[in-house]
Amino acid sequence: MPVREGIYGLLAEFDTPTQLVYAAQTAYESGYRRMDCYTPYPVEEAAEAIGFDEPKEKGVSRVCLLGGILGGLAMFTLETWVSVWAYPLNIAGRGKFSWVAFIIPAYEWTILWAGLSAGFGMLALNRLPSPYHPLFNAPNFRNGATSDKFFLCLEADDPRFDIGESRELLESLHPTSVVEVEH
Repeated sequence: MPVREGIYGLLAEFDTPTQLVYAAQTAYESGYRRMDCYTPYPVEEAAEAIGFDEPKEKGVSRVCLLGGILGGLAMFTLETWVSVWAYPLNIAGRGKFSWVAFIIPAYEWTILWAGLSAGFGMLALNRLPSPYHPLFNAPNFRNGATSDKFFLCLEADDPRFDIGESRELLESLHPTSVVEVEH
């Protein structure tokens, strides 16, 4: 059965983390890859069950490194431009390009730009701020996600997702409830 337009996925509610981990493992073994677990506290086994590993690319660290390099180069270039071409001064017979004096400000800008790019890069890579998520439309999610319930959501954009088969799979795992989540 084709997925109805406007559906985000199916959300199953469980009472214990053990049930959630078993459900996530079963869904993963059934071929689902676009799914997520929502728990009131970290459950490492659930992350492993849905195939979540540390990312191969360290996104924030690369953004931070790039920001630091660009910051250092920007300041060094600015100091060189000002001292050599824009406003050259001959002080005590020294040369115009006094690169040793440029190191400290360039280092400071390296630290500044690395820190700012790490902060803003983390926000961008996590797609934050995100004031709305389709799961907020599910009534049982709003009341239990942060207190005492455990949720598994099979997302509709998964190639394996079929509303009927996915519902049957989730219901066979004996959840407290299974609801359709609208976009």
